[in-house]
Amino acid sequence: MSDFYALSEEHQAIREAVRAVCDAKVAPFAADVDENARYPQEAHDALVAADFHAPHVPEQYGGAGADALATVIVIEEVARACVSSSLIPAVNKLGSLPIMISGSEQLKSYYLPKLASGEGDFSYALSEPDAGSDAGGMKCRAVRDGDEYVLNGVKRWITNAGVSEYYTVMAVTDPSQRTKGISAFVVEKSDEGVSFGAPEKKLGIKGSPTREVYLDNVRIPAWRMIGEEGTGFETAMKTLDHTRVTIAAQAVGVAQGALDYALGYVKERKQFGKAIAEFQGIEFMIADMGMKIEAARQLTYAAAGRSERGDKDLTFFGAAAKAFASDTAMQVTTDAVQLLGGYGYTHDYPVERMMRDAKITQIYEGTNQVQRIVMGRQLLAGIQSELG
Repeated sequence: MSDFYALSEEHQAIREAVRAVCDAKVAPFAADVDENARYPQEAHDALVAADFHAPHVPEQYGGAGADALATVIVIEEVARACVSSSLIPAVNKLGSLPIMISGSEQLKSYYLPKLASGEGDFSYALSEPDAGSDAGGMKCRAVRDGDEYVLNGVKRWITNAGVSEYYTVMAVTDPSQRTKGISAFVVEKSDEGVSFGAPEKKLGIKGSPTREVYLDNVRIPAWRMIGEEGTGFETAMKTLDHTRVTIAAQAVGVAQGALDYALGYVKERKQFGKAIAEFQGIEFMIADMGMKIEAARQLTYAAAGRSERGDKDLTFFGAAAKAFASDTAMQVTTDAVQLLGGYGYTHDYPVERMMRDAKITQIYEGTNQVQRIVMGRQLLAGIQSELG
């Protein structure tokens, strides 16, 4: 990142390119995707065509080779138009990053080109019915059988389940070791014994299917293990340090979308003989919304820089960006509904959808309460950015 806190020309160009795609191929379908709780296929196809569906994949594996900041900008811009659609690049990074961090060259050269080409998306299967914030309490088992592993268990809250071809699955290989007995594997949708539950009926992000994944004696070759046996939990946590920054990007994007719409509305809406934008109370709301979004954006971009470099204080910055940006998104989208008054409460206007979509950013990839635990522990351990 620039020492002068300015985006490079390349990053600016990426933003303009993504926004053009989103204005033409994503935003026009956002309301229908939400209303009918359907997968945003138009957005998926447009993002694949423009190479924005998984921009983080390195060039050596056929990807765009986008750095962490460029990936954040892509996700932010897609979320500005449709949060459900922004989960395509976000979850592709979440699902495949464990392979990039810990996977063998065989895994990387086999799966990353498939992801980059649009042949199949990647999902991430960590949570279980009884293991959410306490991911170390998972029960899904993987038992070695010769040159294979046999997986059994249930994964819950799996984003884009049923749509994605590939799944990074965390499973217990040694129950006596708790988190050090968890290993990571790639499971394919076509593997025998893989099935999916009914889509969850959610408050928001209705275009992104969230389903349980059932593993019933799923037999996979041992080379599909990601990293060494027992390192899966460590890989999962390292992954989240990086991908929490992408949730922050979603939050910044939906907040910006809500502010953009509210600005247009308050300048047009007239009451008491003048545009409501001229009332000081409205001006103050708008000012606070803009100020907080920009603060969230700068924190998110700073976290993206640390993600790209692998700085030791990434854990703090990732958690801070995710918590601050998502809290900001919830406040800004709620204020946008307020600014539109009764109209804001109807499906005819996009801000109520944005408010519903924003809520999940405070919950997934670690609740904001968990983020504060993470930040507190980092500060107490003395791991934060050094001044100077």
